[in-house]
Amino acid sequence: MKYIVTDQVVLSRPPEGPLVRYIAAFSDWTREQGYTLGTLRYRVRIAASFSEWLATSGVRLRSIGARHCAKYLQSRARRRRIRKADAPTLRHLLAFLRYRNVIACDRLRRPRSSPIEQCVQAFERYLRENRALARTTIINYLPFIREFLKHRFGSRQVELGNLCAGDVVRFVQRRVSHLHLRRAKTLTTALRSFLQYARYRGYIQLDLAMAVPRVANWSMPAIPRAIAPDQVRKLLRQIDRTTVMGRRDYAILLLLARLGLRSSEVASLRLEDINWSDGCLNVHGKNGRQLQVPLPADVGEAIVAYLQDGRPRSTCRCVFLRSNAPIHGFLTTGGIGTIVRHAILRTGIDAPTFGAHQFRHGLASEMLRHGASLSEIGQLLGHRSPETTKIYTKVDLGALRTLTLPWLGGVR
Repeated sequence: MKYIVTDQVVLSRPPEGPLVRYIAAFSDWTREQGYTLGTLRYRVRIAASFSEWLATSGVRLRSIGARHCAKYLQSRARRRRIRKADAPTLRHLLAFLRYRNVIACDRLRRPRSSPIEQCVQAFERYLRENRALARTTIINYLPFIREFLKHRFGSRQVELGNLCAGDVVRFVQRRVSHLHLRRAKTLTTALRSFLQYARYRGYIQLDLAMAVPRVANWSMPAIPRAIAPDQVRKLLRQIDRTTVMGRRDYAILLLLARLGLRSSEVASLRLEDINWSDGCLNVHGKNGRQLQVPLPADVGEAIVAYLQDGRPRSTCRCVFLRSNAPIHGFLTTGGIGTIVRHAILRTGIDAPTFGAHQFRHGLASEMLRHGASLSEIGQLLGHRSPETTKIYTKVDLGALRTLTLPWLGGVR
């Protein structure tokens, strides 16, 4: 006798076991995350089969965990070929049961951290909770601090009070010779931050951050790689806005090009950040900063087109969602970068890079050419320091030439 789970999912026979009462809800939960009908039906069949195995094995509902999924797959492999989707389906099922508070989270026995790792983890919490640094910045800092502590203490107990200026200088001298200039500057910045943290916590008394050597660097050595306005227009014209993905990508590229947002700021944009009545956006910038920027009419229209006819139904509050299941916001900035890269490859334009930051450089350069001041550019881009905005003075070479005096040797 067939068993109807939902109007779209039917099992060949009634399921058994401790999960029977949750299978219909699991089906709805899976469907809401945007999975195809075929994937939905297969996942429900796996859930029903797993429930029957749990009953046969005498496993109680509250004690279900990851170890039972592994044992079930071993048992299933004796009878039929295991599919690539089986293990992810079971992880998805456990996530649903935890979400519904049906089962408890697995308690993992974590190995005891080494003294160096304990110190690095404490520094990571400080950067995240006290300094509110961006996740990517923290990820870039920690490996250098771990290296520094291993260089100084090895496998011994970490005694930060025993550090001296010579330890700092020797480590920097040894490492920077093997690093690119930008990475070398990241190393010294991370080390200064760590030594300031150690003094703040009272682990050291001296200001050892002053002992970190400065990496030789010419001020503003490189001209920002900015995409040209005609390339932006061509890129936007080539997007097929008759498709769901096209409407999403068009709105994202407009935000990058017209407002100069960072890819992280686009990815973290939430529905409540759009103030439609005042025509502005609340942008979540670096270091937890909040910035209000105007919402141009064409950008607002593009977002509305996506929200009304393109954005999947979801409880996620992010404005822009993935097009493939599971449906949620972009977890990293890589998703925005991928959209930019694919758009450039499809259009075939000769863009300076395949990254999203070139739109930010392009907007600033264009504003400068049209007479905007550096303070106006810095305000729109959310720069904390005028020095950050000064780099764009190197872009408008045509305007700079008008300020040069004629060479007297050329006069006859």
